[in-house]
Amino acid sequence: MTVLTPGHYPGRVSEPAAVPPPPADDPAALLGEAMTKSGIMWIEVPGDRAWPAWYAWNGESAYVLNGPGEQHLPWLPAEVTIILRSKDTWARLLRVKARTEVLNPKLIEYAPAVEALAAKRLNARPDAEAAWQAECTVTAIRPDPQPLEAPGSFPDTVDLAPAPTSDATTSGWRPFHVRGRADSMRARRMRRRRG
Repeated sequence: MTVLTPGHYPGRVSEPAAVPPPPADDPAALLGEAMTKSGIMWIEVPGDRAWPAWYAWNGESAYVLNGPGEQHLPWLPAEVTIILRSKDTWARLLRVKARTEVLNPKLIEYAPAVEALAAKRLNARPDAEAAWQAECTVTAIRPDPQPLEAPGSFPDTVDLAPAPTSDATTSGWRPFHVRGRADSMRARRMRRRRG
């Protein structure tokens, strides 16, 4: 007698097994996997808060774009700390020190960095690369493979930061609804039923 397990059917080709994540005792492999799978990292600027940033990863450096029409980041000092989160659970995965370097358009590394950023940038305008060279800053962030925090070494305390202040506000009590407010629609239906 053949016992069928869930997902197993006779004659069906089984799906390839998922590749297990690298062990936590291999920090370089864990860093590479975290940088490859995630699209956003948090950059902790000393004396400021942590800033979210999208980036392009080339295996050794993360390239970050900053400027008009793109993400707004503060000026990044020579050393920062980056936080990487798991793409599946959004839980903090790694916290590492990193060195930053603003790339000059005349450097050899600049063109591959812009190409990598253009491939990651959704809805980029046709002349994006020329606009980036004229108006934006491309920064290379090079993380240290030895993490400050990794799975199994996180502190027990909750590390919450206050929300940044903002001048944003709502202009009215409630937003406009096409057919009126929900309570008035309910009242009209009830009147129709009674009448």
